[in-house]
This record gives sequence, structure tokens and C-alpha cells, in this order.
Amino acid sequence: MADPIHQFTVTPLHGLDFGTVNLPIVGETSLAFTNSHLAMTIVFVVVVALLTLVTSNAKIVPGRVQAAGEQMFDLIDGVTGSIIGHEGRKYFPFVLTIFLLVLGMNLLGLFLTFTATSQLAVTGTFALITILLVIGIGFAKHGLGFFLLFWPTSAPLAIRPVVGLIEFLSFLLRPVTLALRLFGNMLGGHIALKIFAGFVVSMGGLAAAGGLGLLGLPVAGLSLGMVVGLTALEFLVAFLQAFVFAVLASIYLNDVVNLGHGH
Repeated sequence: MADPIHQFTVTPLHGLDFGTVNLPIVGETSLAFTNSHLAMTIVFVVVVALLTLVTSNAKIVPGRVQAAGEQMFDLIDGVTGSIIGHEGRKYFPFVLTIFLLVLGMNLLGLFLTFTATSQLAVTGTFALITILLVIGIGFAKHGLGFFLLFWPTSAPLAIRPVVGLIEFLSFLLRPVTLALRLFGNMLGGHIALKIFAGFVVSMGGLAAAGGLGLLGLPVAGLSLGMVVGLTALEFLVAFLQAFVFAVLASIYLNDVVNLGHGH
């Protein structure tokens, strides 16, 4: 349990390991309801409940829950509106959903022992869904004109193929950077928290033994201060990473919605 990586281990919940099954295409695979599934299910239920509470009994004078929900709506509506333009309202539900799910998983990981967004499979899925939506909208709106995204008309003709290739490779890397940014921040922050929390326990235990072990007391106190500071920072990072994901998703959508012109 002192291993800082242990907290990221995906394990089946007791009684919910269904063993190995043979699935079409996939082949033999383990089927179980894991701690990762539990975390994502909790967030899904909370997000649906929050949206239901905010939208089903809306009042002119909002209560606390409605006010908090409306603030989140305004925040994401401002992002999609300012980045995508007048068509941003069409993509508001998608961006809001991604934002709330990522934010919920980030925050839940600070209260439970498992953070779903510390798994590259989860962040990679969010990134893949985002980029597939971008590609789908690009082809739906522009057909083969979607490829004009990789043909920089403002560059000199002689270097357009080179710049276009760079733009194309950059586009392919978008889901990778989306996934790795969120995954890396969640992983690194929780590892740092676990390490300093381990120092508090080990140095505190050493001090309790007395003698020269009392020298561990200042280290334990300093580590405890770091844990408090890092916890506060992690709450900020949890929000910022969800917000950054929403902003980048809006930027990528803007590239195909307003292809070749401003909004």
C-alpha cells in the first residue's frame, strides 16, 4: 500500500469478477466490474442527477444547485461561443458533457482511492471521441474540402506541401496530446501526494519510537504541509484540466466548422 503506483491499479470489485469470456472479434478477455468502472459510473450518475436538478425545476430566482449549474453552463457556453462563433451553440452539449465528466472524474479521485482519468485508456477514449467528431463534422460540412485544413493558402506556394504535411501530422497528434496532457497531470499529481503522505506516516512512526527518531518529526511536519498544499493545488488542477480539455475540443471543432474563414 506504500507503493505510490498502487493507487492506479485496476482491480475487479469483490464478487464482480466474471472470469474469462470469449467475445467476437476481441477473443478471450477478462470480464469484470472494476474500481475504474465504479468511479466512472458514480460520476455518470452524479452528472445526470445534477443536470436533471438544474434543468427540470428551473426557477426565476435560482437556488444554490441551479445557480451552480447555470454558472457551469455559462462558462462552457462562453467558451464555445467565443471560439466557434454563432454555431458554437450546436456543439455546446458535447463540450459541456466532456467538461463535466472529466471534472467529475478528476474531483472524485481526490476523495476516493481511484482516479479514472489517471488511466490512459480513459483519457484516450475521450480524445478519440473528440477527434472522430471533429473529422465527422469536417466531412459532413465540407466533403473533400475538409483537406483544405492542411493546405495553408497563406504560405508561399513552394513550401505549402511541407507546411501542409506538418499540419497533417499535427492534426494526427491532437488526440495523443489531449489524452497525455490529462493523463500525465492526474498521474503525476496523485503520485506526489502519495509520496509526501508516505513521508508523514513513516517519519511520524520513526518519531514515535523516540530517541534519534525524533529528528523525523520536522520532516513529518514539512511533509504534512506539502500534502495540504498539493491537495489544494490538485483541486485547482482538476478544474483546469477539465477546462483545458473543453477549450481544446472547441478549438478543434472551430477548425472544421469555420474552415478557411473566421466566425
